[in-house]
Amino acid sequence: MLVLQEPLGNLSAELRQRFAQIGAVWGRDINAHRDLVINAYTPLVAAAANDAADGCEVLRDVAYGPHERQRLDVFVHTATREAGQADVVVFVHGGAFLRGSKSFNGLIYDNVSRWFARQGCVAVNVEYRLAPEAPYPAGAEDVAAALDWVRTHAVALGGNPQRIFLVGHSAGGAHVATYLADPALAAQRSTPVAGAVLISARVVADVLPDNPNAAGVRAYFGDDASLYALRSPLTYAGHIDVPLMVVVAEHENPYLDAYGAAFFERVAQVRQRTGRPARAPRFVQMLRHNHTSVVAHFDSGETLLGNAMLDFFRA
Repeated sequence: MLVLQEPLGNLSAELRQRFAQIGAVWGRDINAHRDLVINAYTPLVAAAANDAADGCEVLRDVAYGPHERQRLDVFVHTATREAGQADVVVFVHGGAFLRGSKSFNGLIYDNVSRWFARQGCVAVNVEYRLAPEAPYPAGAEDVAAALDWVRTHAVALGGNPQRIFLVGHSAGGAHVATYLADPALAAQRSTPVAGAVLISARVVADVLPDNPNAAGVRAYFGDDASLYALRSPLTYAGHIDVPLMVVVAEHENPYLDAYGAAFFERVAQVRQRTGRPARAPRFVQMLRHNHTSVVAHFDSGETLLGNAMLDFFRA
Protein backbone atom coordinates (compact mmCIF):
# COMPACT_ATOMS: atom_id res chain seq x y z
CA MET A 1 0.00 0.00 0.00
CA LEU A 2 1.27 3.46 -0.89
CA VAL A 3 0.42 6.23 1.55
CA LEU A 4 1.06 9.67 0.08
CA GLN A 5 2.62 12.23 2.42
CA GLU A 6 2.37 16.03 2.86
CA PRO A 7 -1.00 16.63 1.18
CA LEU A 8 -2.90 19.95 1.25
CA GLY A 9 0.40 21.81 1.09
CA ASN A 10 -1.02 24.30 -1.41
CA LEU A 11 -3.71 25.47 1.03
CA SER A 12 -3.27 28.09 3.73
CA ALA A 13 -2.60 26.96 7.28
CA GLU A 14 -6.09 28.15 8.22
CA LEU A 15 -7.74 26.03 5.53
CA ARG A 16 -5.63 23.00 6.40
CA GLN A 17 -6.80 23.32 9.99
CA ARG A 18 -10.42 23.65 8.86
CA PHE A 19 -10.09 20.56 6.69
CA ALA A 20 -8.73 18.68 9.69
CA GLN A 21 -11.72 19.77 11.78
CA ILE A 22 -14.30 18.61 9.26
CA GLY A 23 -12.43 15.40 8.52
CA ALA A 24 -13.61 13.52 11.56
CA VAL A 25 -17.22 14.59 10.99
CA TRP A 26 -17.19 14.61 7.19
CA GLY A 27 -20.09 12.18 6.82
CA ARG A 28 -22.45 14.12 9.11
CA ASP A 29 -23.04 16.90 6.59
CA ILE A 30 -21.34 16.07 3.33
CA ASN A 31 -23.14 18.81 1.40
CA ALA A 32 -21.89 21.63 3.61
CA HIS A 33 -18.42 20.13 3.85
CA ARG A 34 -18.30 19.58 0.09
CA ASP A 35 -19.16 23.25 -0.48
CA LEU A 36 -16.40 24.36 1.87
CA VAL A 37 -13.86 22.27 -0.03
CA ILE A 38 -15.01 23.49 -3.44
CA ASN A 39 -14.89 27.10 -2.27
CA ALA A 40 -11.35 26.55 -1.00
CA TYR A 41 -10.04 25.09 -4.25
CA THR A 42 -11.96 27.13 -6.81
CA PRO A 43 -9.68 30.23 -6.65
CA LEU A 44 -6.56 28.07 -7.00
CA VAL A 45 -7.99 26.13 -9.93
CA ALA A 46 -9.24 29.37 -11.53
CA ALA A 47 -5.79 30.92 -11.37
CA ALA A 48 -4.30 27.92 -13.15
CA ALA A 49 -7.07 27.87 -15.77
CA ASN A 50 -6.54 31.57 -16.51
CA ASP A 51 -2.85 31.17 -17.13
CA ALA A 52 -2.33 33.04 -20.40
CA ALA A 53 0.56 30.76 -21.33
CA ASP A 54 -1.54 27.64 -20.86
CA GLY A 55 -2.06 26.87 -24.56
CA CYS A 56 -4.69 24.22 -23.90
CA GLU A 57 -7.28 23.56 -26.61
CA VAL A 58 -10.73 22.71 -25.24
CA LEU A 59 -13.53 21.11 -27.25
CA ARG A 60 -16.80 21.55 -25.35
CA ASP A 61 -20.03 19.54 -25.31
CA VAL A 62 -19.15 17.02 -27.98
CA ALA A 63 -21.99 14.51 -28.42
CA TYR A 64 -21.19 10.82 -28.00
CA GLY A 65 -24.88 9.84 -27.88
CA PRO A 66 -28.36 11.29 -28.54
CA HIS A 67 -29.26 12.28 -24.95
CA GLU A 68 -28.53 15.86 -23.89
CA ARG A 69 -26.24 14.60 -21.11
CA GLN A 70 -24.28 12.28 -23.36
CA ARG A 71 -21.66 14.93 -23.88
CA LEU A 72 -17.92 15.17 -23.30
CA ASP A 73 -15.18 17.79 -23.24
CA VAL A 74 -11.68 17.27 -24.63
CA PHE A 75 -8.57 19.02 -23.27
CA VAL A 76 -5.34 18.80 -25.29
CA HIS A 77 -2.34 21.01 -25.85
CA THR A 78 -1.50 21.91 -29.42
CA ALA A 79 1.94 20.34 -29.16
CA THR A 80 0.43 17.10 -27.84
CA ARG A 81 -2.12 16.94 -30.65
CA GLU A 82 0.50 17.58 -33.30
CA ALA A 83 2.97 15.05 -31.88
CA GLY A 84 0.39 12.27 -31.56
CA GLN A 85 0.55 8.93 -29.72
CA ALA A 86 -0.26 10.53 -26.34
CA ASP A 87 -1.88 8.68 -23.45
CA VAL A 88 -5.63 9.35 -23.28
CA VAL A 89 -7.19 9.91 -19.83
CA VAL A 90 -10.98 9.60 -19.68
CA PHE A 91 -12.50 10.99 -16.47
CA VAL A 92 -16.03 10.21 -15.22
CA HIS A 93 -17.29 12.57 -12.49
CA GLY A 94 -19.33 11.80 -9.37
CA GLY A 95 -22.65 13.06 -8.04
CA ALA A 96 -24.39 10.31 -6.05
CA PHE A 97 -26.08 9.03 -9.26
CA LEU A 98 -28.61 11.90 -9.09
CA ARG A 99 -26.63 15.01 -9.92
CA GLY A 100 -23.27 16.33 -11.05
CA SER A 101 -21.81 17.60 -14.28
CA LYS A 102 -18.51 17.42 -16.11
CA SER A 103 -17.90 21.10 -15.35
CA PHE A 104 -19.28 22.00 -11.94
CA ASN A 105 -19.02 25.81 -11.46
CA GLY A 106 -17.01 25.96 -14.68
CA LEU A 107 -13.82 24.82 -12.92
CA ILE A 108 -14.14 21.74 -10.76
CA TYR A 109 -13.77 18.50 -12.76
CA ASP A 110 -12.36 20.60 -15.61
CA ASN A 111 -9.36 20.80 -13.32
CA VAL A 112 -8.70 17.06 -13.55
CA SER A 113 -8.64 17.03 -17.35
CA ARG A 114 -6.75 20.32 -17.58
CA TRP A 115 -4.00 19.01 -15.31
CA PHE A 116 -3.54 15.81 -17.32
CA ALA A 117 -3.49 17.85 -20.53
CA ARG A 118 -0.63 19.88 -19.01
CA GLN A 119 1.27 16.61 -18.54
CA GLY A 120 1.08 15.78 -22.25
CA CYS A 121 -2.05 13.64 -22.23
CA VAL A 122 -5.25 13.91 -24.23
CA ALA A 123 -7.84 14.35 -21.46
CA VAL A 124 -11.55 13.67 -21.85
CA ASN A 125 -14.21 14.69 -19.32
CA VAL A 126 -17.43 12.66 -19.61
CA GLU A 127 -20.96 13.61 -18.59
CA TYR A 128 -23.61 10.88 -18.39
CA ARG A 129 -27.32 10.31 -17.82
CA LEU A 130 -28.64 10.42 -14.26
CA ALA A 131 -31.08 8.47 -12.12
CA PRO A 132 -33.97 8.06 -11.79
CA GLU A 133 -34.47 8.69 -15.52
CA ALA A 134 -31.53 6.44 -16.36
CA PRO A 135 -31.19 3.61 -13.80
CA TYR A 136 -28.63 0.80 -13.66
CA PRO A 137 -26.75 0.01 -15.86
CA ALA A 138 -27.21 3.27 -17.82
CA GLY A 139 -24.14 4.97 -16.33
CA ALA A 140 -21.87 2.14 -17.41
CA GLU A 141 -23.55 2.05 -20.82
CA ASP A 142 -22.68 5.72 -21.21
CA VAL A 143 -19.07 4.98 -20.26
CA ALA A 144 -19.05 2.35 -23.01
CA ALA A 145 -20.45 4.79 -25.57
CA ALA A 146 -18.01 7.53 -24.56
CA LEU A 147 -15.07 5.14 -24.84
CA ASP A 148 -16.18 4.09 -28.32
CA TRP A 149 -16.19 7.77 -29.30
CA VAL A 150 -12.74 8.27 -27.80
CA ARG A 151 -11.29 5.26 -29.60
CA THR A 152 -12.70 6.49 -32.92
CA HIS A 153 -11.33 10.02 -32.52
CA ALA A 154 -8.16 9.40 -30.51
CA VAL A 155 -5.70 9.67 -33.39
CA ALA A 156 -7.21 12.92 -34.69
CA LEU A 157 -6.89 14.38 -31.19
CA GLY A 158 -3.25 13.33 -30.86
CA GLY A 159 -3.90 10.27 -28.72
CA ASN A 160 -2.99 6.62 -28.91
CA PRO A 161 -6.16 4.45 -29.10
CA GLN A 162 -4.19 1.60 -27.51
CA ARG A 163 -3.37 3.78 -24.48
CA ILE A 164 -6.78 4.81 -23.10
CA PHE A 165 -6.95 5.04 -19.29
CA LEU A 166 -10.31 5.18 -17.55
CA VAL A 167 -10.72 7.16 -14.29
CA GLY A 168 -13.91 7.40 -12.21
CA HIS A 169 -14.72 9.31 -9.02
CA SER A 170 -17.53 8.37 -6.58
CA ALA A 171 -20.63 7.42 -8.61
CA GLY A 172 -18.49 7.78 -11.72
CA GLY A 173 -16.20 5.18 -10.18
CA ALA A 174 -19.17 2.85 -9.84
CA HIS A 175 -19.92 3.29 -13.55
CA VAL A 176 -16.28 2.66 -14.48
CA ALA A 177 -16.08 -0.46 -12.32
CA THR A 178 -19.38 -1.75 -13.71
CA TYR A 179 -18.14 -1.21 -17.25
CA LEU A 180 -14.96 -3.14 -16.52
CA ALA A 181 -16.37 -6.07 -14.59
CA ASP A 182 -20.14 -6.56 -14.66
CA PRO A 183 -21.23 -9.46 -16.91
CA ALA A 184 -24.28 -7.37 -17.87
CA LEU A 185 -21.92 -5.07 -19.81
CA ALA A 186 -19.84 -7.77 -21.49
CA ALA A 187 -21.36 -7.18 -24.93
CA GLN A 188 -20.70 -3.45 -24.71
CA ARG A 189 -17.01 -3.64 -23.81
CA SER A 190 -15.92 -2.97 -27.38
CA THR A 191 -13.17 -0.48 -26.45
CA PRO A 192 -10.35 -1.99 -24.39
CA VAL A 193 -8.60 0.20 -21.87
CA ALA A 194 -4.94 0.16 -20.90
CA GLY A 195 -5.70 0.69 -17.21
CA ALA A 196 -8.23 2.09 -14.76
CA VAL A 197 -8.25 4.22 -11.61
CA LEU A 198 -11.14 4.15 -9.14
CA ILE A 199 -11.16 7.22 -6.87
CA SER A 200 -13.44 7.12 -3.81
CA ALA A 201 -15.72 4.88 -5.86
CA ARG A 202 -19.07 3.52 -4.68
CA VAL A 203 -18.41 -0.10 -5.55
CA VAL A 204 -21.13 -1.45 -3.24
CA ALA A 205 -24.82 -0.59 -3.53
CA ASP A 206 -26.06 -0.06 0.02
CA VAL A 207 -28.83 1.90 1.71
CA LEU A 208 -27.51 1.65 5.25
CA PRO A 209 -28.97 4.22 7.68
CA ASP A 210 -25.76 6.26 7.80
CA ASN A 211 -25.22 6.28 4.05
CA PRO A 212 -25.92 9.94 3.18
CA ASN A 213 -26.44 8.98 -0.45
CA ALA A 214 -28.86 6.11 0.11
CA ALA A 215 -31.54 7.90 -1.93
CA GLY A 216 -29.21 8.00 -4.90
CA VAL A 217 -28.43 4.31 -4.55
CA ARG A 218 -32.14 3.49 -4.57
CA ALA A 219 -32.79 5.74 -7.53
CA TYR A 220 -30.02 4.15 -9.59
CA PHE A 221 -29.85 0.53 -8.45
CA GLY A 222 -33.58 0.18 -7.79
CA ASP A 223 -35.89 -0.32 -4.82
CA ASP A 224 -35.35 -4.09 -4.64
CA ALA A 225 -32.46 -4.48 -2.21
CA SER A 226 -32.24 -8.18 -3.04
CA LEU A 227 -30.67 -7.16 -6.37
CA TYR A 228 -27.99 -4.93 -4.88
CA ALA A 229 -25.32 -7.61 -4.58
CA LEU A 230 -25.86 -8.65 -8.20
CA ARG A 231 -25.52 -5.03 -9.30
CA SER A 232 -22.58 -4.04 -7.09
CA PRO A 233 -19.20 -3.81 -8.83
CA LEU A 234 -17.51 -5.44 -5.82
CA THR A 235 -19.28 -8.70 -6.65
CA TYR A 236 -17.43 -8.89 -9.97
CA ALA A 237 -14.15 -7.25 -9.00
CA GLY A 238 -12.24 -10.41 -9.83
CA HIS A 239 -13.31 -10.13 -13.46
CA ILE A 240 -11.24 -6.98 -14.02
CA ASP A 241 -8.36 -7.93 -16.26
CA VAL A 242 -6.69 -4.55 -16.80
CA PRO A 243 -4.10 -2.81 -14.60
CA LEU A 244 -5.99 -1.24 -11.69
CA MET A 245 -5.34 1.51 -9.15
CA VAL A 246 -7.74 2.10 -6.24
CA VAL A 247 -7.64 5.44 -4.43
CA VAL A 248 -9.46 6.44 -1.24
CA ALA A 249 -9.35 9.58 0.88
CA GLU A 250 -8.61 9.52 4.59
CA HIS A 251 -11.96 11.21 5.25
CA GLU A 252 -14.52 9.46 3.09
CA ASN A 253 -18.25 9.29 2.71
CA PRO A 254 -19.28 6.44 5.04
CA TYR A 255 -17.92 3.04 4.02
CA LEU A 256 -16.31 4.08 0.72
CA ASP A 257 -12.79 3.62 2.10
CA ALA A 258 -13.66 0.13 3.36
CA TYR A 259 -15.36 -0.73 0.08
CA GLY A 260 -12.33 0.46 -1.87
CA ALA A 261 -10.01 -1.65 0.26
CA ALA A 262 -12.26 -4.68 -0.21
CA PHE A 263 -12.29 -4.13 -3.97
CA PHE A 264 -8.49 -3.93 -4.06
CA GLU A 265 -8.20 -7.06 -1.93
CA ARG A 266 -10.55 -9.07 -4.14
CA VAL A 267 -8.73 -8.10 -7.32
CA ALA A 268 -5.35 -8.84 -5.73
CA GLN A 269 -6.48 -12.26 -4.50
CA VAL A 270 -7.78 -13.31 -7.91
CA ARG A 271 -4.62 -12.14 -9.64
CA GLN A 272 -2.41 -13.96 -7.17
CA ARG A 273 -4.41 -17.12 -7.72
CA THR A 274 -4.53 -16.93 -11.50
CA GLY A 275 -1.46 -14.88 -12.36
CA ARG A 276 -3.51 -12.74 -14.78
CA PRO A 277 -2.46 -10.03 -15.34
CA ALA A 278 0.99 -10.30 -13.82
CA ARG A 279 1.04 -6.81 -12.31
CA ALA A 280 -0.65 -6.46 -8.91
CA PRO A 281 -3.22 -3.69 -8.41
CA ARG A 282 -2.23 -0.55 -6.54
CA PHE A 283 -3.92 0.93 -3.48
CA VAL A 284 -3.41 4.59 -2.52
CA GLN A 285 -4.72 6.42 0.54
CA MET A 286 -4.69 10.21 0.32
CA LEU A 287 -3.96 11.37 3.86
CA ARG A 288 -5.84 14.49 5.11
CA HIS A 289 -7.93 14.57 1.97
CA ASN A 290 -11.67 14.00 1.89
CA HIS A 291 -14.17 12.66 -0.62
CA THR A 292 -14.29 15.98 -2.50
CA SER A 293 -10.75 17.33 -2.17
CA VAL A 294 -9.34 14.07 -3.54
CA VAL A 295 -10.34 15.37 -7.00
CA ALA A 296 -10.87 19.11 -6.36
CA HIS A 297 -7.16 19.55 -5.67
CA PHE A 298 -6.05 18.71 -9.21
CA ASP A 299 -4.42 21.67 -11.02
CA SER A 300 -4.22 23.64 -7.77
CA GLY A 301 -0.51 23.15 -7.16
CA GLU A 302 -0.58 19.81 -5.34
CA THR A 303 0.55 16.96 -7.59
CA LEU A 304 0.91 13.97 -5.26
CA LEU A 305 -2.00 11.94 -6.60
CA GLY A 306 -1.59 13.13 -10.17
CA ASN A 307 2.05 12.06 -10.21
CA ALA A 308 1.15 8.68 -8.72
CA MET A 309 -1.43 8.17 -11.45
CA LEU A 310 1.03 9.15 -14.18
CA ASP A 311 3.52 6.69 -12.73
CA PHE A 312 0.80 4.02 -12.82
CA PHE A 313 -0.06 4.82 -16.45
CA ARG A 314 3.56 4.77 -17.56
CA ALA A 315 4.86 1.87 -15.47
